[in-house]
Amino acid sequence: MNSTNDTGVVAGPASGRTSRPHRLRGLAGNGFIATLAAMVATTLAAALAQAVGVDFQVPDGGETIPLPGFAVVTGFFSVMGVVIAAALLRWSARPAERFVWTAVSLTAISLVPPLLSGANTATTTALIGLHFVPATVMIPTLTRSLRTQGRA
Repeated sequence: MNSTNDTGVVAGPASGRTSRPHRLRGLAGNGFIATLAAMVATTLAAALAQAVGVDFQVPDGGETIPLPGFAVVTGFFSVMGVVIAAALLRWSARPAERFVWTAVSLTAISLVPPLLSGANTATTTALIGLHFVPATVMIPTLTRSLRTQGRA
């Protein structure tokens, strides 16, 4: 049997186990709290970077990324992570493992745009570092929740 085959039938909850809507609510609640934490942490890290001289100016158009922009983008992609986690909880036999692989891969891909932006070294380095802030909040939290909800 292929160990990466995830299309097998997943058994429903046994007696005494929680229902699927309850598991999804638990995941969504944990995801919501983690999203807020990731938004705050990323925005604070960006503010700290600005305080030490990073200008966050991207040459394409000469625009400076505003601090609220970090919160909005972090919130959007964190919610997308929760949606991916919920889909995996629903349709995967091994949701936590699949989520880790997916989230780490997407985080790696997200590092490409700062490298291609043409921004100065300080801005590029800060933007790359800021991608890891929400990842270090969201990935462990959602993985732990998937493991917990998957057993529930």
